[in-house]
Amino acid sequence: MDANPRPDIAGRRAAMAVLAEAQADEIAAGLTAVGPTPAHEEVRPAETGLVMLRGRVGGDGAPFNFGEATVTRCAVQLATGEIGFGYVLGREREKARLAALCDALWQSADHRAAVERAVLAPLRALQQERLARTRAQTAATKVDFFTLVRGDN
Repeated sequence: MDANPRPDIAGRRAAMAVLAEAQADEIAAGLTAVGPTPAHEEVRPAETGLVMLRGRVGGDGAPFNFGEATVTRCAVQLATGEIGFGYVLGREREKARLAALCDALWQSADHRAAVERAVLAPLRALQQERLARTRAQTAATKVDFFTLVRGDN
C-alpha cells in the first residue's frame, strides 16, 4: 500500500471510514440535508455474502484463515458517470446503498463540498462524541494498583 496516497484517494478513504462507522439513518439524514438526490442507478444492487478473514501469528507469521464475516456491498452510478461503492459489515443493504451513493457524490466536484458539510462533518462529530463518551466510561472503571514497600528489607 502506498505510504503517501494522492489527496483525493486519502480523502475518499477517510470518507468511507466515516460512512462505515455510521448508522444507515444517520447517513440518510445527512443526504436529505444535501438536497434532492441526483439521478443515479444501481450498477450492482446491494447483495450480502461472506469474506474470509485472514490473520498472522504475531503480526508477521504465516497467514492463516481466521474465520468468515458477513459483508454487504453495493455500487451506484450517477448520471454524470461517477461510480460509488459501499461495503459494510453485516446485512445492512440500505446502509451499503447509502454509502455507495455518498461515495459517488463525494467523487463529483459539484457535490463533494455539500457531502463533506452535510453528511461527513456531522458524522465525524457524532463519532468523536461517542468515542469520548466511551473513553470517559472506560476511565471511570480504571483501578490504580500500587505496591506498598514494607520496611523490613
